Amino acid sequence: MRVVFPFSAIVGQEEMKLALLVGAVSPTVGGVLVLGDRGTGKSTAVRALATLLPKMAVVSGCRYACDPTSDPKNCVEGCHARHGVDGQPPETALVPVPVVDLPLGATEDRVVGALDLERALTQGVKAFEPGLLARANRGFLYIDEVNLLEDHLIDVLLDVAASGENVVEREGISIRHPARFVLVGSGNPEEGELRPQLLDRFGLSVEIRTPTDLASRIEVVRRRDAFDRDPQAFVAAWAAEDAKIGQLILDARARLPKIDVSDAVLEQASKLCMLLGTDGLRGELTLLRTARAVAALDGADEVTAEHIRRVAPSALRHRLRRNVLDDSGSTVRIERALQEVFGE
Repeated sequence: MRVVFPFSAIVGQEEMKLALLVGAVSPTVGGVLVLGDRGTGKSTAVRALATLLPKMAVVSGCRYACDPTSDPKNCVEGCHARHGVDGQPPETALVPVPVVDLPLGATEDRVVGALDLERALTQGVKAFEPGLLARANRGFLYIDEVNLLEDHLIDVLLDVAASGENVVEREGISIRHPARFVLVGSGNPEEGELRPQLLDRFGLSVEIRTPTDLASRIEVVRRRDAFDRDPQAFVAAWAAEDAKIGQLILDARARLPKIDVSDAVLEQASKLCMLLGTDGLRGELTLLRTARAVAALDGADEVTAEHIRRVAPSALRHRLRRNVLDDSGSTVRIERALQEVFGE
């Protein structure tokens, strides 16, 4: 079994780590986009996050990892048959939360799944081989170099991300199955821009850079070298810290539905989005969902202005229109708007 670098051992990159924790606490935020230099721990952090999460209950034998408490009609026929008899609950199993990599060169059949048309036409059987979207259901779908993803795969992801369901249709035969996942993408902006339609589907956008202070660079190298020389010992040394973060996620999930948002905070969030000129209302919704998740992680009872300030850059920076009269970056524009709305 592959040993994964511990999440708690990642040096710095606090905004990225917080965004990933938010995604784990509240999947409705809409996923995380991490853009920055190569070799800054983007893929390491994503894979490390999955090791913190508790195993999830699934219907035994279901190829789509369906939730035993969900309506069996939401899954395909094979899963429906396993939902017991005469109203009895189905057999269940505990499995790790999936983190599925979507390679850039993947074919559409590998991503959405493939129908065996010959069997379907000759035997009348809907023989379906699930794809990567099925494997990622209720977990994370990770796309490295997401800005280089081919257009036809982007179109598929947009449809599935919007509906939470994957539909495969070939020659009049149709198969549909649940495909709800936290979309996580990473890439280097210098290698190409992301299509606006896909960019808008990410709830949070994080910018990370290579550490510029000597102490941080030395600590990164020291920890990575220790991990490479003895992975098992290094993971064991950080197990207690990882366990604390895992418990923090569980506590935050339980607290999340109880977090209040006052009218005053809601008004400030809307003023901020109006001042920045964000399109639609997705900015406000993401801002509030993210702030609520951060409040839950902090152990707070309600969202405060400080929570809004903390998450505004990651929730809004990728939703700003280009301003030809203002060549400052989106983060700087958000900071100026925060000062105007919230003061010093």
